[in-house]
Amino acid sequence: MISIFSEEFPWYLFFTILSVAWGASLGSFLNVCIYRIPLDLSVVMPGSHCPSCKKPIAWYQNIPIFAYLFLRGKCARCGVRISPRYVLVELLVALLFLLAWLKFDLVTGARPLGLVPITDFWLVPVYWLVVMGLVLGTFVDFEHMIIPDRVTLGGIACGLAASILVPSLHGQSEILPSLIRSAIGAGAGFGLLWGVATLGEFIFKKEAMGFGDVKLMGAIGAFFGWEGILFTVMVSSLAGSIVGISCILMGKKEMGSRLPFGPYLSLAALLWMYWGSEWWGLYVRYLVGS
Repeated sequence: MISIFSEEFPWYLFFTILSVAWGASLGSFLNVCIYRIPLDLSVVMPGSHCPSCKKPIAWYQNIPIFAYLFLRGKCARCGVRISPRYVLVELLVALLFLLAWLKFDLVTGARPLGLVPITDFWLVPVYWLVVMGLVLGTFVDFEHMIIPDRVTLGGIACGLAASILVPSLHGQSEILPSLIRSAIGAGAGFGLLWGVATLGEFIFKKEAMGFGDVKLMGAIGAFFGWEGILFTVMVSSLAGSIVGISCILMGKKEMGSRLPFGPYLSLAALLWMYWGSEWWGLYVRYLVGS
């Protein structure tokens, strides 16, 4: 008998396709948020329109990914080129949603691409929520050097709520231990980066790190606990250093130039969500020599 959770079951294929479509659709909505939230505009009204000519975009011109390709990256009304960021976000969120779904398994215990398997279906929508917040924060930070409070403070609140609704998020079966781990993670993440930012400001006599990064780390800790915080700090610092040094060597940045750190925190948090616990286990075993 084929289990409903088996990859041979038709519903598995259905939800695989659905996760991609759902991700692309929400990626389209995130594009609206990325553009409007920094300008303090409503993300609901008015409806989708061209930023250049302000003309409404018809529904058939707003189909994620396909509409951009069909219109060749231009507005159908005024012909102004549309930023490739729009289709990039839709593709990225679709891929990340798919990876989150592929982590779910109750049968084989092994997942494609080395993904760490999960057995609680309700972790999938939690991970989708994380993806949306991190993608939104990343692209706003790239363009405006800020991370919206909806992502950071909202992320802390959502992480605490998710720990209550889905205790397996923190490897627990009961609400209270899960909530405690979430609260510790939020506090550790916020406190650790606040300490780094304060020390950096004291040493360099200028702001070394934006407070949005501090709050974002609190949100990451609320979802992934203190272990996720340690992993995120290590990996984001390494990634940020590599990119920063590369930019300086290529003449694109100077020493002391500001770089958005939120994208590297987001990248590290996503790596933890998909693969990190396995990598962390390997790292710890390496340290103890076993």
